[in-house]
Amino acid sequence: MTSWIALLRGVNVGGATVRNAELREIVTGIGGTDVVPVLASGNVVFDHPTERADAAALRARLEAALGRHYDYDAHLLLVAREAVEEAIGGFPFAADDTARQPWVIFCDTAQTAASLIDEPRDDDLDPVARVGAVVYWNPPKGRSTDTPFAKAVARRTWRERTTTRNLRTLVKILATRP
Repeated sequence: MTSWIALLRGVNVGGATVRNAELREIVTGIGGTDVVPVLASGNVVFDHPTERADAAALRARLEAALGRHYDYDAHLLLVAREAVEEAIGGFPFAADDTARQPWVIFCDTAQTAASLIDEPRDDDLDPVARVGAVVYWNPPKGRSTDTPFAKAVARRTWRERTTTRNLRTLVKILATRP
């Protein structure tokens, strides 16, 4: 059994309105167990017998189930719990810097992450780093929508291949289950 975290993209902020009880039912319907939606923002922790090597097939099944239920073009990133733990532990900037916003961008592949960090940015304003399929981004607080990199990340090009979470949100997601 693998512990998974599904990070839905574009829900409850102008996309589909996803209710936690419904999300739990949908994930259970594709064979998920111990399903725990987190924070009413498109995050769900669950177990599933699918191995990490077969994550793409499980992701496609969950996207299809969400799309049918909510009648929208569902996109999510499916990340093994251990990979989220590694992403949190690997944050390369000062996570406690109150003047900055600690973001983790999960990408569908390492190639996507490599392409993403090639986007225009001001290195002082938009420090980024990459490890595998994860991009770390640490803009000044209050500037996560108007910096050069923020504008690049928001482009349609990345919508189906990335999703962004605050480091503190990821810690809360992991705390939902031991």
